[in-house]
Amino acid sequence: MSETTTERLAEAATLEEVQRVVRTTARSALVAHGATLVLLDGDLCYYADEDSMSPLWKGQRFPAVNCISGWAMINRQTVAIRDIRFDSRIPQEAYRPTFVRSLLMAPILRPEPIGAIGCYWAVPHAATEAEIETIESLAGAAGDALERFPEGLPARGFLS
Repeated sequence: MSETTTERLAEAATLEEVQRVVRTTARSALVAHGATLVLLDGDLCYYADEDSMSPLWKGQRFPAVNCISGWAMINRQTVAIRDIRFDSRIPQEAYRPTFVRSLLMAPILRPEPIGAIGCYWAVPHAATEAEIETIESLAGAAGDALERFPEGLPARGFLS
């Protein structure tokens, strides 16, 4: 992740600006077909924003125990899935109508989970170490930026 991104997040004046920087940086830096910013809202994952080649789940909430962003937060680890069709952690019914074939999801920990950043590809894609480092670095910087706007964040959930 570039110093420019870190600076843009540090200087963001609104929660919406933080979301925009996160989603566009994640998608462009990882050359992904889509990217999302998920916030933990109680025991739900709120898909707060996305930058994607077609609509995914922006504005929707899903039980944290039933989605991969929740899995990343609960397990406090980044998850890379080369082909979502063959991973039991993926709710196939939610993904079937989308272009998503591969994903990389990193939790945002402060130190407890507050959200996650996801990147999606329309083809099978094995995430590289550099991509994992990039999304984890972005998650750290995003956590710093998001915490400056507590009034705009959903209630912290059962994970904290």
